[in-house]
Amino acid sequence: MSKLKVAVIGCGSIAKYRHLPEYHLNNQVELVAVCDIVAERAEEMAAQYGAKAFTDYKEVIKLEGIDAISVCLPNYLHAPVSIAALNAGKHVLCEKPMATSKEEAEAMIQAAKANDKKLMIAHNQRFVSSHQKAKEILDLGKLGKIYSFKTTFGHPGPEGWSVDGAGSWFFNKEKAFIGAMGDLGVHKADLMRYLLGEFTEVGAFIETNAKQNTEVDDNAVCILRTAHGVIGTLTASWAYVSGGGDNSTIIYGEKGTLRLEADPEYSLIEEYRDGSVVYHKLDKIQTNEEGGQSTTHVINHFVESIALNREPLITGEEGMKSLEIILAALESQETKRIVSLKKEVLSK
Repeated sequence: MSKLKVAVIGCGSIAKYRHLPEYHLNNQVELVAVCDIVAERAEEMAAQYGAKAFTDYKEVIKLEGIDAISVCLPNYLHAPVSIAALNAGKHVLCEKPMATSKEEAEAMIQAAKANDKKLMIAHNQRFVSSHQKAKEILDLGKLGKIYSFKTTFGHPGPEGWSVDGAGSWFFNKEKAFIGAMGDLGVHKADLMRYLLGEFTEVGAFIETNAKQNTEVDDNAVCILRTAHGVIGTLTASWAYVSGGGDNSTIIYGEKGTLRLEADPEYSLIEEYRDGSVVYHKLDKIQTNEEGGQSTTHVINHFVESIALNREPLITGEEGMKSLEIILAALESQETKRIVSLKKEVLSK
């Protein structure tokens, strides 16, 4: 099979540490082009990976022979660039959050359908070993009825990781649209949907109390309810400045508790009412720190979905459902009300 020809648009940290090296390691891929508004950045990545450098994404999209594009841009550009790429006949892997509104997300999904191309959203939490094992345990019914959960994603903030530091677009409301909720919260919304199914109601307290000179949220606590009455909390924060942050999830059921990424040694711990405990030492959850570069599996999954012509695990529709939880949280903060997600509830 001929190699998949790929372009990466946006050469910031997520491209530098995730997309580019992971494409490079995939022997089914040829990295053809990289693009960044900062020419030196594009040129540096192009030299490293033997690709051609561009500063205008429109030129990249027009290139003949490009099969797929990674969109690694500020949030406000996710939808317009993804739609342009899909309309040009390219498959698209778009970073999260997929868009800044439901309308934008729907337009992306429509463009993928109209052009018969794959659209995948880069939610990597579904690929984490402990999360996949937890889904297996839950699907087997080992916990019995699920009662509650708490899920958290917090770290000191993007200034320590973003290529532009404290001057990063992450803090610019016009470009980012949302802060910690879009950076971290949407990951956990996607994870909890993957593990527990759809949510029907969202309430939230959202603050900007840890960062200076920004209007985007940096601290959020959401309360979620599923159609089946499972209730829990989702926390997203850029204020966890010590202890390495928190990326944990705990699920409470009738017969026991699952602790995911909540212990330094064991990625998953099953604790049961009868006193039995099962400890799982699995692949560590990926981090963006130096030396923490385990694969996210996102790139390989995207490439495989194109090669085998099958739907990726996180389609545009899936990305939109996770985005809707975050949009509902913002609405809840604004209106001081619980927001209904108004989905048709499937009876089980």
